[in-house]
Amino acid sequence: MNKKIFEIGKKFIDIPNPEEYSYRAKKGLSREIIEEISYIKNEPDWMREKRLRAYEIFIKKPMPNFGPDLSGLNFDDITFYIRPGEIKARSWEDVPENIRRTYEKLGIPEAERKFLAGVVAQYESEAVYESLRTHLENKGVIFCDMDTAVKNYPEIVKEYFMTKCVPDTDNKFAALHGAVWSGGSFVYVPEGVNVPFPLQSYFRMNAAQSGQFEHTLIIAEKGSYVHYIEGCTAPFYSLSSLHSAVVEIFVKEDARARYTTIQNWSRDVYNLNTKRAIVGKDGIIEWVGGSLGSGITMLYPGSVLVGRGAKAEHLNIAFAGEGQRKDTGAKVIHLAPRTSSVVVSKSISKDGGVSTYRGLVKIVEGAENSKCSVSCQGLILDEKSKADTIPILEIHTDNVEVVHEATAGKISEEKIFYLMSRGLSEAEATALVVRGFIEPVARELPMEYAVELNRLIQLEMEGAVG
Repeated sequence: MNKKIFEIGKKFIDIPNPEEYSYRAKKGLSREIIEEISYIKNEPDWMREKRLRAYEIFIKKPMPNFGPDLSGLNFDDITFYIRPGEIKARSWEDVPENIRRTYEKLGIPEAERKFLAGVVAQYESEAVYESLRTHLENKGVIFCDMDTAVKNYPEIVKEYFMTKCVPDTDNKFAALHGAVWSGGSFVYVPEGVNVPFPLQSYFRMNAAQSGQFEHTLIIAEKGSYVHYIEGCTAPFYSLSSLHSAVVEIFVKEDARARYTTIQNWSRDVYNLNTKRAIVGKDGIIEWVGGSLGSGITMLYPGSVLVGRGAKAEHLNIAFAGEGQRKDTGAKVIHLAPRTSSVVVSKSISKDGGVSTYRGLVKIVEGAENSKCSVSCQGLILDEKSKADTIPILEIHTDNVEVVHEATAGKISEEKIFYLMSRGLSEAEATALVVRGFIEPVARELPMEYAVELNRLIQLEMEGAVG
């Protein structure tokens, strides 16, 4: 493996490029701004009307009455749409040099050549590069940015886009997203097609006080398989930015979809997302996530198991350092018999960071013989940090198995002592214990992403001891 590809340390991620854009909307949100976005994108009337409806819902919806304090988030100080340039390249060489330089530092072109079936790269509000291997196109697989999907596949988008998985009425930030969404990924896998390589997207926020609202829509038809991976970065500013994505995944009968994300936003970003999957009979959804960076994160991927025998697996690791609030968890709704779910949530808190697991498991009447296992583990590295668990279990039927386990505690002094007795320094011993703690998540990632996650954790751990 080329080590250079995944050395995406802070020296690359935290430094912004000069802000060079073909269009930047004025700050704040209004009907005029939304109509302007829709006009620039040359959208059909139905999408413009959908945006305006979402805007009206956003205005009326209250801010969340739970979780971290969002009072520092000022919508009037945010630019909701930035167009990086008049480009949509199919060749990497066609991407403007400043954008290409950023992604080359992140290793995207080489990663695409070596590992991936396709890449969509998004810079600010727009996708700038996309590619898909020809043989997948020949099988009917569609992988493009969402703006292209609206134009080329309107009937599919109309049916699935913020209709039944994440409607714009779901919550205030879903409504905001519905009004100002831009870019993101569209994946359609026809019946019985197996996509053998991961499809991948990168999202980069470069400008200060901006918002990024990419929309990811994945449809895995009956008996298909797809693995989709997202990576996210932003440079550091002293001014707040907002990332509010929506991910909608439809897993049809006997299909399987895996969604993997490594998020490493800078610490001035509010990271407030809504991600959900609807899973049909004997379908499988797998969520694997690593949440690093950002100042405040609220993220609770959800699985709605609507078909008999449907399954969901949630595996997540969150890291909260100084000044960070990680409010993460999972929601699983069992609506059919013999459905099953596994939730494994791990958090690491240091330097005063606060991690919270917030989860919901609901098994409705009639979903008999269903099973659910929830395990939350918080690792606290010092006296200033904190880990909380807030689980909700709603069980409305008999004949089900539900297991919930939660632990939170400091790093074991016995383990550190044992490792130090074998010649490791305290810092090395601590890092080794932390790597062992995240191993259940790392082993589910493709090798190159496991390396990336370990490296990011290593960067976060610098100075953890002494």
